[in-house]
Amino acid sequence: MEKEKDKMQSTRKNGKHLRVPVLPDEEASIKQNAEAAGQTVASYLRNVGMGYQIKGIVDNNEVEKLAKINGDLGRLGGLLKLWLTNDERTAHFNEATIRAVLSRIVDTQDKMVDVMGSIVRPRAEK
Repeated sequence: MEKEKDKMQSTRKNGKHLRVPVLPDEEASIKQNAEAAGQTVASYLRNVGMGYQIKGIVDNNEVEKLAKINGDLGRLGGLLKLWLTNDERTAHFNEATIRAVLSRIVDTQDKMVDVMGSIVRPRAEK
């Protein structure tokens, strides 16, 4: 019987609750940070209070952008590979076309770096 009583008291639901007064803008900020981390407010505050580093979840839209950019890079790389292997389908490619493809690859890589940076950078720095 004592073990059951100890077990009930050791759950968070039955544990000690802390009350922290906050201003409305602080409440909104805490809720936004918890959502960005994929946690409940209670879990977020507990983890911050215990000194754990909070790791946010990646926004699905940003992941979709990266997937599209990766596809673009693959297609551009495929064109370049065809040209480098002297494939007959690229016989009409001139130097200007190849330079344009290389330029698009660099631009697309820059776009990917920007999207990755927006995911990795802490939200406070944005």
